[in-house]
Amino acid sequence: MATIEDVARIAGVSKSTVSNVFSKKRPISKDVADRVLQAAQELSYKPNYWAKSLAGGKTRIIGISMEGEQIQFGAFHMALLNGVLKECYSRGYRLLVNTLPKAFASLPENLASNPVDGEIVLDPTVHDSRLRERLQEQLPVVVIGRPPAAYETRVSYVDNDNVGAAFQVTEYLLDLGHRRILFLNAPADRTVAHDRETGYREAFRARELSADRELLTYRPQGAKSSVDFGYRATLAYIARHPDITAIITDTDKVALGVYQAADELGLSIPGQLSVFSFSVEPGYGAEFAPALSCVRLDAEGLGTEAARLLLESCEQPSPAVKRSIISSELLIRESCSRVQATEVDGCDHPHQPNT
Repeated sequence: MATIEDVARIAGVSKSTVSNVFSKKRPISKDVADRVLQAAQELSYKPNYWAKSLAGGKTRIIGISMEGEQIQFGAFHMALLNGVLKECYSRGYRLLVNTLPKAFASLPENLASNPVDGEIVLDPTVHDSRLRERLQEQLPVVVIGRPPAAYETRVSYVDNDNVGAAFQVTEYLLDLGHRRILFLNAPADRTVAHDRETGYREAFRARELSADRELLTYRPQGAKSSVDFGYRATLAYIARHPDITAIITDTDKVALGVYQAADELGLSIPGQLSVFSFSVEPGYGAEFAPALSCVRLDAEGLGTEAARLLLESCEQPSPAVKRSIISSELLIRESCSRVQATEVDGCDHPHQPNT
């Protein structure tokens, strides 16, 4: 079996130079690096990963923590992971994806700490124990999303401007004449849900209007599925509030449930009901007729920036806490239109089930 000494001899360099080529701890000229890699290839040499990690006190692995009982990697998560992996690849790091559900995470056999130099935390909650644990372990951590208030000045994070995006979506619908706007928000324990609620309410206040508290609800943690939540919530709310003319949804899957409910009620989209979603998975939009208006989130950009900040934290002795906002944009499609109200029995009923 070839050794590092063999590679150094064939390449005509020192052992430390070979080590630096593989560890990327110090800059090495392209000519020298190419000679070392060529020699390693000829000898079928591969550095002992764990020996190298123990010697340097680093694993050169970062983790990504995704909470949930049923994690499914949609196009958004895949794009985000691609962003993280690109940055890891360019810096010589590996990625460990941790999706262990809470029910299993507390079992004795799973309590060992992860072999990572730092961690990216997704979907932060209002009371997120993951952040407390990482800080107690003095493990570098970067959050994708806004951390809870107690940690905003203690951990770096990457986020969209969710307050601003919710303001823009609501403002757009208000400009179309909608006043009775149902908001099917993210779960109440997510910080993103609070940010979007703030933007929703601020848009009404900017028009000197009041948002009806009864027209804002959160997806229950125990919901059968996002589609089922959108379907059942739409049926229930329109039964109680037949003057609803628009619905904002947390995700495209919730919106799909809205579409199914509207079809069952005989309501046309956008003629009698406008729908706007905060995200649409690439390739998933084909499920919607008419095409769904949405906020386009730069998932890959979120992943790349989070990995960049985390690797900086891993490699610097006292990294500064940083906040980075990734831009998003509204995609106006065919699912929204101006309100067409009609007078029925002296009251405005913008939509009645088709007969």
